[in-house]
Amino acid sequence: MIPRFAVVGHPNKGKSSIVSTLSEDAAVAIAPIPGTTTAARTFPMQVDGETLYELIDTPGFQRPREVLAWLHERSGGAADRAATVARFVAAHAGDPRFHDECELLRPITEGAGILYVVDGSRPYGAEYEPEMEILRWTGRPRMALINLIAHGDHIEEWQRALDQYFSIVRVFDALHADVSKRLTLLRSFGELHPPWQAGIARAVNALEDDYRRRRERAARAITALIVDALTLQVSQRIAEDADPAPVIASAQECLRQRLAEREQKVRREVEAIYRHEGAAWADGAPAVIDSELFSSASEQLFGLSRTQLVATGAMSGAVTGGAIDLALGGASLFAVTGISALVGGVSALLGGDRLGKAKVLGQSLGSREITVGPFRDTNLPWVLLGRALLHHEAIAERNHARRDAIVMAVADGGHRANAIEPVLRKRLAREFDSVRKEGPRPGDSRLEALVAEVLQRQDPPAIAEIV
Repeated sequence: MIPRFAVVGHPNKGKSSIVSTLSEDAAVAIAPIPGTTTAARTFPMQVDGETLYELIDTPGFQRPREVLAWLHERSGGAADRAATVARFVAAHAGDPRFHDECELLRPITEGAGILYVVDGSRPYGAEYEPEMEILRWTGRPRMALINLIAHGDHIEEWQRALDQYFSIVRVFDALHADVSKRLTLLRSFGELHPPWQAGIARAVNALEDDYRRRRERAARAITALIVDALTLQVSQRIAEDADPAPVIASAQECLRQRLAEREQKVRREVEAIYRHEGAAWADGAPAVIDSELFSSASEQLFGLSRTQLVATGAMSGAVTGGAIDLALGGASLFAVTGISALVGGVSALLGGDRLGKAKVLGQSLGSREITVGPFRDTNLPWVLLGRALLHHEAIAERNHARRDAIVMAVADGGHRANAIEPVLRKRLAREFDSVRKEGPRPGDSRLEALVAEVLQRQDPPAIAEIV
């Protein structure tokens, strides 16, 4: 039997936010206006097509005192209370006065457990007691969740009151709870009702496995991006007597554009992995991670410092200055002085050691082939990884109940990649060098495993401030 939980309470206390967070469904309607939820709606939490549990979003209580009075008048005693609640729902089906009460009580009378939500930032009041008493009459397993919607702390007074009506009371911030807090809350659901324990335990295990697989999938996507950056090349043919400099500049821009497109594609993949397709970004947030890859600012924000590059050994295979390989096949195409001029010009076009080598290959039917790339900037994979880490931090732990735009800020000092542990940095540097030397390696499990380890060890968002 799939555990089902009706999320109930006063209007505008965060019920829908709880449902959205625990079902990871951004389709749940959330608004600050009371009455947004007008009908009970079920949201399943699914992994690989299997429903682990169901959450039922319900309208808020509107006339609890009248409902309780009706129940008292018709109850035959404690043993008859749950049946009396069911009779109320049946008697008032279609009655607009008690539409909301019928909507929220119906799934409970049909066997759902109760998650009663209150706002711990507001004071407790006696007006909540009739609805809590109605829930007690149902006889169903029930838990109270103290949500924190705004500033203010009245948790202790709520705890004292709720303990009289609910077997379990938990504080749960629906908008900011991370994965571990969500799983902890889910485990407590199993304590409500022994027959649910096996199902809830299975759900927790499945979700833990699912979160691990998501991280691995994100690491796979990020690894593919880095491998592309270390191996990507662009080739163009030119006439034998054509000036290669403009063609090299065009190929260079094409190389930049391809990498930029790949980075954007990977970000969309990561957002889809964590079920945040179409995430809203605040003005300026994308600019933080969309700054020019090869700029000194981007290197300062995301890459390794020069000290750390040396410490990790990443500089050992670096291409110095603006070195360009000119591989000439067949007869010499340029005089010595011409080659010297070309080398100098291409060096300026390619921005020193940032854009890597340009190769002018030999004659073929009156034409030549120019190949630009791969990128030889030793900090490039670290910049890409730093940008990917910031984006992953903003997405991986973001609750689906949040409707605000994502705001990202980079901490003072920058050099995001410096935060990676030294031993792990050196292992990554060795893998980067191997990719440069050996080229693309299908299913690069070694580098992918290291990137997954970096994602696993990410600290709570400190550099990425999610507001």
